[in-house]
Amino acid sequence: MHELTMSGSEIGIVQRLLGDLSGAYHSVEDPEFLRDLPVAAQELPRRIRMFFNDFRLSEPDGACLIAGYPVDQDGIGPTPRHWKNQDTPSPTLPEEMFFMLCGSLLGDVFGWATQQDGHLVHDVIPIKEHEREQIASGSQQLIWWHTEDAFHPFKGDYVALMCLRNPDRVETTVASAERIPWDEQDLDTLFEANYYIRPDESHLPKNRGSERLDDGTARLLDAAYQRIADMNANPRKRPILSGDRESPYLCLDPYFMDIDQIDGPARQALDRLSKAIDATLEPLVLEPGDCCFIDNYKAVHGRNPFKARYDGTDRWLKRLNITRNLRDSRPARRSSATRVVF
Repeated sequence: MHELTMSGSEIGIVQRLLGDLSGAYHSVEDPEFLRDLPVAAQELPRRIRMFFNDFRLSEPDGACLIAGYPVDQDGIGPTPRHWKNQDTPSPTLPEEMFFMLCGSLLGDVFGWATQQDGHLVHDVIPIKEHEREQIASGSQQLIWWHTEDAFHPFKGDYVALMCLRNPDRVETTVASAERIPWDEQDLDTLFEANYYIRPDESHLPKNRGSERLDDGTARLLDAAYQRIADMNANPRKRPILSGDRESPYLCLDPYFMDIDQIDGPARQALDRLSKAIDATLEPLVLEPGDCCFIDNYKAVHGRNPFKARYDGTDRWLKRLNITRNLRDSRPARRSSATRVVF
């Protein structure tokens, strides 16, 4: 994995930059902050900017990790009981800003209207009601490895995780496509539109937020949930692999792929691919301050199960979705400047 640990001088530069930004903006959702974000990111230390530029151009790496950012455990407060419990300004505003500055070196951060009320920065925390569900806010169920938002045509190029707290050393799991020994016969099948991928739990109406919305936004959100329902009821067939046959891109989420309804060569190819990914899957324990960026075309990721306490000390991550081509989703956004996909 591509890795960098910040030096003391680099941390000092970052903290001074964050002090200026948190004095000027009170939220990472602030349209002015989002407008200025790519410019502000150029004030990060040169070695950090070079690190992300190298990762962006080095697809075989699959994931990268930047470490060393100091997280004040008292300052961030207890792990929230739910992602809906958000204050403005956030107690984690400096961490969120640093995370977004790094993310903007890879592309544009965006959010989903159907996920965590359209927020750009997500809280990945255990929620008691989701304990045994296949969702990031679950805990006791293994999160099967997957491509993030694999069902959606506007899925991100990268999914990123920043660790604020991980006292139980819960393992994130990652597997790079470059380590998979491809079978030539399977490639033909996996490049063909033989597979369905349904929406995952996090986008379904049962996990809809409760924010009060104006009539126009409410109508757009209702339409977005209707599209999700249509994708769930009538998924279109698609390939699992795309791009270069010598170094293919991945797009799959086996938990939501109706595998029992697939047979013949398509099922056999998927089974062999799944076993190959299982064999290359690696555990990654994120420490406070670690930021992991996963190439959503070149790697899959998941999470091992754990026992949550719900006492304010549980694992707490932040998550970002990043795209290298925001224009693709323009038909599903309110304006060219907005970052929320309906």
